[in-house]
Parts: sequence; C-alpha cells; structure tokens
Amino acid sequence: MTLQDLLAEATARLEAAQLAYGHGTHSARDEAAWLVLWQLHLPLDGDLDEMAEAPVSDEEALAVADLITRRIQTRQPAAYLTREAWLQGVSFYVDERAIVPRSFIAELIADGGFDAWLSENTRNVLDLCTGNGSLAVLAAMAYPDVQVTGADISADALAVARINVDRHDLQNRITLIESDGLKACPGPYDLVLCNPPYVNAQSMSALPAEYLAEPELALAGGADGMDFVRHLLRDLPSRLGPNGVLVLEIGNEREHFEAAFPQLEAMWLSTSAGDDQVLLLTSDSLSALASQPTPLP
Repeated sequence: MTLQDLLAEATARLEAAQLAYGHGTHSARDEAAWLVLWQLHLPLDGDLDEMAEAPVSDEEALAVADLITRRIQTRQPAAYLTREAWLQGVSFYVDERAIVPRSFIAELIADGGFDAWLSENTRNVLDLCTGNGSLAVLAAMAYPDVQVTGADISADALAVARINVDRHDLQNRITLIESDGLKACPGPYDLVLCNPPYVNAQSMSALPAEYLAEPELALAGGADGMDFVRHLLRDLPSRLGPNGVLVLEIGNEREHFEAAFPQLEAMWLSTSAGDDQVLLLTSDSLSALASQPTPLP
C-alpha cells in the first residue's frame, strides 16, 4: 500500500461517516491528510503529491485505520485525538479541558490587522477567555515588548494554557490567572483580546457532536449569545488604558450583537471568514456605551 492509497481509504471512510468539521480542517480529505500524516510522523505541511507513492507498512496502515475509527466512533475533533492544534503555523497542545483553538483573531495578530490602533506605548495585553492560551502565546510572539495576561474562568483550561506557555518558553512574558470575566483583571490594559462564549441557544441546540465534545462553558452565550459580551462591555472601560482597544470575536452572531448594542459603532475587521466575525472597540466608544443604561439579563 502507498501513502496515496491510505489517504484515499481514510478519506472515503470519513466521507461515509458524515462527520462535522471546522476544528482546523473543513473537509474529509483535509482531515484524512492531517490524521494520516500525524499518525505516520510525517510533516503536516509536506507535499502529498511528492509523497504519494511512498510505501506504507501493514502495521502503519493498521494504526491509521484505528485512528480513523476513533474519529468516527467518538465524534471528537481530530485535535483531541492528536493532542495538537495549529494556529498561524504554531503548534499548540490541546485536550478535552479546553476548546480547540480556531480564533480568527490569530489571523489578525499575524497580519497586523489591528496594529494601526496600537502604539509604542502598548505594553499590557489581556487575553480574556484564553482557553488553551494560544492567542496569548501568539500575541507575545508578535509583540515582543508586551506583557500578556491570559485569563479564564476554567481552571482546567488554564492548566492546558500552562502547558503551552511553558512549551513556548514564555513564562516570563505571560501570566495566567483564574477569573470570572474581568473580576480578577484590574488592568489597565492597552489591548484586550477576547474570543468569548457567544453561541446562541438555538444554535447550541443544533451543534453536531464534534462541537458538543468541547466544554460548553467555552461556547454557550445564552439566549442571544451575548450574555458574556454584555458584562464585558459594561465592565471593561474601567480596565482599559486611555488609548486601549478591545478586539472581540463574535462568530456568526453579528445580527445579535447589533441588536443588543444598537447605539454602538463597531469597527469590523477583515478575516478569511469575512468582515463580520471580529470587531474592534476603542476605549472612547466603550466609555460612551458605559454612560448609557444597558440592561443585563
């Protein structure tokens, strides 16, 4: 059997199982390639055409078949099976204690998508709802002069984040704290990154098994998906520096966000998923919002 044969077989099995994707891959073919290359200890960015005729032993083929079977039977995201996820070419450890990292904020960090709102005085960065710590790590890598705080309500998620901070040798630049929202985050911060739980209740009820395998705490945002965001926008002005900014991911919930904050003018940032996934708010716009009555659920 060749690598090409093995990949075709794995792809066919995944397609027949009608799985859900979106945790680093978007098709059965891509997921099969990921799992096959990972199991065979081959580079994930290797040229499949060049490796197509490489021989695969019976033992290797059996190991791949077992991994594909686990993916199908458990309906867990592939990242939970490999204990590895990638963002912007950087490898991160992940397991069931934390959501699989896939934030579009990672793209913006890498591409300088909000650098125009930063300055040489940008020093203190908060990654709120840090999960496995991937955005905190990417921010520390992108901005070598900043100190980053990664905060999460989940002690389990923070334990995973600790693995990644240590893995990338950023212990001196990233501090991890347990915090319910901003309660343990006094600031002031020059930049706040936040990929919060924002999935609305109707969408939560329709999620496929792969997403239900992740911690519900990291996904569910209440009836309209904006429960966490309401508290965040209420509490953040007192934690931001005078020129501070918030970069906030809300996924497919722009309609609910604008319905919840009709008086707020957000700047929407372009990502590979479009112009309605991530927004930016300045300290001035947040302060103006805080001066108005905003009912909380």
